[in-house]
Amino acid sequence: MAVNILMPALSPTMEKGKLAKWLKKEGDKVKSGDVLAEIETDKATMEIESIDDGILGKILVAEGTDDVLVNAPIAVILAEGEKLGAMPIAAAVPPSAVPATSPARGAEKKVMTPSSSPLAGEGELANHSAGGVGGRVFASPLARRMAKQKGVELSSVHGSGPHGRIVLKDVESAKLGAAPAAGTATHAMALPPSDATILKNLSEGSYDLVPHDQMRKVIARRLTEAKQTIPHFYVTVDIALDNLLALRERLNLQAPKDKDGKPAWKVSVNDFIIKAMAMALIKVPDANVSWTESAMVHHKHADIGVAVSIPGGLITPIVRSAEIKGLAQISQEMKDYAARARTRKLKPEEYTGGSASVSNLGMMGVKNFSAIVNPPQATILAVGAGERRPVVRGNDIVIEQQMSVTLSTDHRCVDGALGAEFLGAIKMYLEEPGLMLV
Repeated sequence: MAVNILMPALSPTMEKGKLAKWLKKEGDKVKSGDVLAEIETDKATMEIESIDDGILGKILVAEGTDDVLVNAPIAVILAEGEKLGAMPIAAAVPPSAVPATSPARGAEKKVMTPSSSPLAGEGELANHSAGGVGGRVFASPLARRMAKQKGVELSSVHGSGPHGRIVLKDVESAKLGAAPAAGTATHAMALPPSDATILKNLSEGSYDLVPHDQMRKVIARRLTEAKQTIPHFYVTVDIALDNLLALRERLNLQAPKDKDGKPAWKVSVNDFIIKAMAMALIKVPDANVSWTESAMVHHKHADIGVAVSIPGGLITPIVRSAEIKGLAQISQEMKDYAARARTRKLKPEEYTGGSASVSNLGMMGVKNFSAIVNPPQATILAVGAGERRPVVRGNDIVIEQQMSVTLSTDHRCVDGALGAEFLGAIKMYLEEPGLMLV
């Protein structure tokens, strides 16, 4: 039986990716487990494996193709002796009507049609209009959310995606306020100026145009969504570091040596911050939450994301259950994550989800800043540089090593007083770091 190879979803938020390279060619025999192709997203490069034996009968998407929609057919595997012409390649099936596949298994045996899909009448296919197959509107989840926010009726939008599917750019270019659906907000979000509007004010020859890569597109989309949908609230404190720095020095001096005489581990200030934030989330459990429209998600562990700069953007690998891990283990995990992040070898489960995040620009000399909450998390801690400052202690002025940190919260679930309590717990653990060891 012929098998459609579908574009896999490599993370919960992925809608499209780049088919970077085919590792098999048409006519090649393939076995279950053979790697067929490499897929690039904004965060990682992953491989698609075959789950069937057969012949790679047809490649539908050429290597190097950008913006291939998740669940779109990209190739067909044929059984021995089977002919391609007799097999429908789901040309009329919108990607949203095909069941999702796992990142490691990019194939789906059953070719769904809109009438036979178990999703019919739900989610993607629930709205009826004059367009689409059988009067249904085919649109990506992101396009639907944006249309609702802008008050745009999807039935009035022309889809530019495969098979007429409505994608984000179609909604963004739709006429604002056109035939709003019942119950949607009538106000519309302002759209940024068009490329032509921006460029017409620049002198010819005074600039170069560098197209956005997939990572930059996703970062832009995610941050725009976060600022437009999350009501941010900010609290800042200064933290004395002398005790932490003294303990860090003693711990690193006690690190065992490997066979080459190098320390087995070296704990950083950032490792202390990750640990302190995790323990503060457990101490103040009402801050260890995520927002959904129907319920508050209370996390049982503190999974801390750590922003890591990589060429062209950033990624946030997650230290799972950081509250129960020692500083040396956190340090070793972060070194591994950072190394693999820079080569885009992190797995989706290593950078998705999480309870809260840390973004540290102190090593770049930044004194303080405010970070943007990374949904579905509700808090992110922005860490500035440690520096020697004059501080009043009693009636005396003393010089101490201090740093400023700013907590950004999702005000829907972490109010001002709760945010201050949570930040106070972080400050306590960092100023008295021995408390993290008992």
